[in-house]
Amino acid sequence: MRIIKKKNEKSLIREFLQIFKREIDKKKKSKSRLSFVLTGGSSPINLYKKLAKSNIDWSNIDLFWGDERFVSNKSKNSNFKMANDLFIKKVKINKRNLFYINTKTKDINQSSLEYQNKIKKYFKNKKIKFDICLLGMGNDGHVASIFPNTNILKKKSIVSPVNRGDFKRITIGLKIINNSKKIFLWLSKKSKTSIFKKLRLKGKKIPINNLNKKKLYCFLIN
Repeated sequence: MRIIKKKNEKSLIREFLQIFKREIDKKKKSKSRLSFVLTGGSSPINLYKKLAKSNIDWSNIDLFWGDERFVSNKSKNSNFKMANDLFIKKVKINKRNLFYINTKTKDINQSSLEYQNKIKKYFKNKKIKFDICLLGMGNDGHVASIFPNTNILKKKSIVSPVNRGDFKRITIGLKIINNSKKIFLWLSKKSKTSIFKKLRLKGKKIPINNLNKKKLYCFLIN
């Protein structure tokens, strides 16, 4: 696990952008595309705002979502809407490069299967390996919509529906997250750093403790 510590969020975002741009350059040199999984929640808000202003060529970047609440994509609770409002609609990116979770269907299982097929088709039914998977962390240690003490932790499915808490949700699985080439855990608040340190001692029942350490970049505030 690589720990990236900074004194403030501004410095942390700067470090993220340096790494992100290096990955984009690598893909351009190899004439291939970069698959980037976005996270929801409040943690990435300032990062997304900065992405809107950064000099990034989005032409060879494909965006996916790690999870989504089963609400309209116009709802204030939609992860798609948050990312779209904060940076996607402010940069030059083709709509064909947006692989979001369709929540217009009335059946969450149908939406889950549709998103799973979308991912499988993108990777041409070969091993699914996102280039970068960006994750936030809930106070209970959940990532995406993979919560502690649930069977979703043990599932090996690509995409699963989740019926927990205040919203029904759809999430990519832990196996798919860990297959990613790089996993960026974004902890841009001091309170999150403190929680992270405590949760690290609680074992495998906590989702963050199941992340692939060899691929994990942990961004946190000192």
